[in-house]
Amino acid sequence: MVRTIEAATDEEGRIWLSGPPGQGRIRRVLVTILDEPPTMPCDAAALSEATLADDWLRPEEDEAWSHLQQAP
Repeated sequence: MVRTIEAATDEEGRIWLSGPPGQGRIRRVLVTILDEPPTMPCDAAALSEATLADDWLRPEEDEAWSHLQQAP
């Protein structure tokens, strides 16, 4: 099966995928360089921020870590 996944490159030529490449197996890939700038951030932390925020911003998380925020 052929799938297309959007990606971007940084100044050093590293490729940052916007989604998972496959099911844990080695895959062949073709890379096409487009003239227009990417529509997504190239920073891995920025790519995962929205997904992780769903977990981090729950009341259960605040309660679980509340003991670290209390003054001695």
